[in-house]
Amino acid sequence: MRVKICGITSLQDAQHAIAAGADALGFVFYKDSPRYICPEDAKAIISQLPPFIEKVGLFVNEDAASINTKAKVSAITLAQLHFDVDEELCAALELPYIKVVRAQTRDDVSEQSQEYRLVDAYCEAYGGMGKRLNLEWFDTLDCSRIILAGGLSPENVKECLPYGFYALDVSSGVEKSKGIKDPQKVSAFINAAKC
Repeated sequence: MRVKICGITSLQDAQHAIAAGADALGFVFYKDSPRYICPEDAKAIISQLPPFIEKVGLFVNEDAASINTKAKVSAITLAQLHFDVDEELCAALELPYIKVVRAQTRDDVSEQSQEYRLVDAYCEAYGGMGKRLNLEWFDTLDCSRIILAGGLSPENVKECLPYGFYALDVSSGVEKSKGIKDPQKVSAFINAAKC
């Protein structure tokens, strides 16, 4: 099971997540988030990370030019598009991307089923609200292309494993406070996901 630790705001949190076994780190480029980090500060962290770790930038309601610029400045390797996007925007991106499905119903989790996508619980606000999806919605689905997010924690990660998700994405469930990770929770989450 692959794991992304999202909402990274410090080198210390990034290094601990990698040491604990994280496959990807998320950097939130959405200014209204308490986990916001500017591209320049993300670059200062990313430049000190080892190879083979995916560096993901989270974007909300931005055009392709803005995403491309921030991606270059920060040196992220993947864009996470946390808003409704059209094919024109996707075609103009200069780096790989993943779309986010903000699910409100069982039918929503089947959207984009032919591609890898991140499925999160719908909230009025964007990202990191800790709202959990109903796992029963995934009972009859092939989950091998789904990255599950929303309300995950060391206490409930084991419930997700039988579904065969491609990866799990956690942020608030492994924090001491907004934007500050709890090393013990990060380690416990990754250990449970990868056992």
